[in-house]
Amino acid sequence: MQPRTLLPFWAVSAHCRLVWSFSWTITPSPSPQGCSQALHPHRVLQTGIAPPAPARVLPWRQRTRSGAGAAMAAYSPRGLLGNWEAAARQEEIQLSVSKDGFVHFGDTVMLMNPESQSSVENHPGVCSSLTLAVYLDITSIYSVESLQAPCEVSAVESVDPVGRNTFCILSVDGSAVGEPIRFGQNFGLGTTGGLSEQMFYLASDHKSFTRFAKKSCLQQVYLSDELSFLTCWQANFLDPQLRLECEGLPVPADSKIVITHCYTNRSLAIPRNFWTSSYFGKEYEVICHTYLDSHKAEEDKNYWVIVTGNASDEGGTMIDRSNPHPSGIGKNEFSEET
Repeated sequence: MQPRTLLPFWAVSAHCRLVWSFSWTITPSPSPQGCSQALHPHRVLQTGIAPPAPARVLPWRQRTRSGAGAAMAAYSPRGLLGNWEAAARQEEIQLSVSKDGFVHFGDTVMLMNPESQSSVENHPGVCSSLTLAVYLDITSIYSVESLQAPCEVSAVESVDPVGRNTFCILSVDGSAVGEPIRFGQNFGLGTTGGLSEQMFYLASDHKSFTRFAKKSCLQQVYLSDELSFLTCWQANFLDPQLRLECEGLPVPADSKIVITHCYTNRSLAIPRNFWTSSYFGKEYEVICHTYLDSHKAEEDKNYWVIVTGNASDEGGTMIDRSNPHPSGIGKNEFSEET
């Protein structure tokens, strides 16, 4: 005779608890004569399933975050410009307005590498205009201290004047503030990066085994905390055949020029094919390297525009201003008439 077992089969769920217990059961066994039964108690292991334990509900005060934890949860580096400090450091800055159409010492300007047809053909994803800016990492954004020299620079797609992409034209030869800069004249470029009142100066130096650009391995450009021969730059006329004749003339604002480092005689450039991801998006590498075409003229990687403010639009720039037709008729109107 088969013993009667009290051990059932249970399907255990992932959210239930398995319960083990012992109980007594009666198992019949045949007598020696084969006609009567003897009852023998046995200890049998029983299993069962207990319902899931109710979830522990914390009080509202314990479930909410406070202090720095709440700020970090609400504003994380995964969100673009999520932190309020980063947003504050991206406040727009009023650029200097040029009344005579030239660039002057003491002007607050942007340095823009304009878009061009060759950039569209070679690098379709980065065909827009780029502006020179201070490279800010996560540590610099959340730090209460100012930038520490040497600082990195980069190029960003934003053409709106903010703290990190605006520079001041500085005199290095004793020229007075307000005098126009001339082709072939040394000048400096200073910025605070929108972080503090300390001024940093755009600099460069010959590359070495330990000093070079991270991506292209060419001559690097950085920010220094002191003026020296490494922070001197010159503006050159765009056409190399007219460069000698134009030396000494005032530098026009909002026009294409070539900016050359005085000590190394290499031009400021953006290759556009080297970039890295940062807190603010893509940051393109800025170097000192002269790119020459078959006619021994600089390529568009070396083209720069010193952007000034728009007098008719407070907070705007001259690059936002539409270019009227020389005859006074708008381009669209001129096309319709012809």
